[in-house]
Amino acid sequence: MLNAMKIMTFVPTRNPEAARSFYEKTLGLRFLSDDKFALIFDANGIILRLSRVPEFKPDPFTILGWEVLDIQTAVAELQTKGVQFEKYGFPGQDEHGIWTAPGGTRVAWFKDPDGNVLSLTQFV
Repeated sequence: MLNAMKIMTFVPTRNPEAARSFYEKTLGLRFLSDDKFALIFDANGIILRLSRVPEFKPDPFTILGWEVLDIQTAVAELQTKGVQFEKYGFPGQDEHGIWTAPGGTRVAWFKDPDGNVLSLTQFV
């Protein structure tokens, strides 16, 4: 049943103003509306709801990610917009924060204004 339905995703925010600026201006997602419960974005046909929450502790793992064709270009573009990529010290992680997994997939992590971990992935 649900395999034929579109999926949507939810990300918590304590600071909707900073989150809107980051997701709209820095990441380039199209802002759709604000229903007072969440800021709603179009993420290439996927609905992203930045849910207003009074308090939460960001998880230490990735909660949202994008598949990219060229991770070096994507990282460089986001760095020009002030995004800082996380360096976890993994073997195979370069000076830009891009980690190459044993199978060749490449991943880079960064955080939104609320500390949510986001990622870029270039599959082999």
